[in-house]
Amino acid sequence: MSDERNFRSSYYEKVGCRGVEEKKSLEILMKEKPWDKVKLKQFCLRFTVPAAYRNLVWKVLLGNIIKNNQSAHSRTEQYQDLLYAVEMLEMVDMKALRSQILMKMWLLENEERKPPNFPETNFCSADTFLPITNALLELYSDEVDVYWLAKSLTEVVRSTQKELPKLKEAIWDKLCSGAPKILAFTAVMLVITLRRNILRARNAEEVLKCVAEISEQCKEVVANKAIDLWQYYGAQPQSDQIKK
Repeated sequence: MSDERNFRSSYYEKVGCRGVEEKKSLEILMKEKPWDKVKLKQFCLRFTVPAAYRNLVWKVLLGNIIKNNQSAHSRTEQYQDLLYAVEMLEMVDMKALRSQILMKMWLLENEERKPPNFPETNFCSADTFLPITNALLELYSDEVDVYWLAKSLTEVVRSTQKELPKLKEAIWDKLCSGAPKILAFTAVMLVITLRRNILRARNAEEVLKCVAEISEQCKEVVANKAIDLWQYYGAQPQSDQIKK
């Protein structure tokens, strides 16, 4: 049976259908009730989550999954109450970017007037929440999901946020599964990939400009190489997170 599976995997990869068996495996995992978080995290550590399942898988891993219609309604109501409150209190211009509005809702929920600094790094929390929210707004149309996922992901990566604007979905899969150390490998591959432009830079501002202007194709290369490097050096989730 194992030989047959290996043959199928090899065949699918050769004909350009590498994700066929992975998708089937994920479908089997998602049919299990209740969902096994440990198995889902292990899947995310090994493979890229298919786009059709990403929203659901992330919500399961981050503890944001809705167990019944009543709790789903309650969560939507809380989102709407916060949205109404920031408008009535004039905390933000409602014509502002949606990520800015969602951040004001997050601050209100946490009883903060302005984004605090994270004690782990002394970085401003807005520099974590906003890139995460902007990325999620590109992936999902439901702002209720975006808000709850953004809150959870901010907590996951609050101590390692420097590379957030450049992350691809495949990297987020690993973060959701409890492996924030992949950000270190992402940073390494980002520097290696852009080394020629970085070496030509004359000051720190030009280095930052090189990173800010990275192309979509280059982002994909960095993400794939970072995952390969991370897996080569023994990818492991944080033990305290995978047990949750």
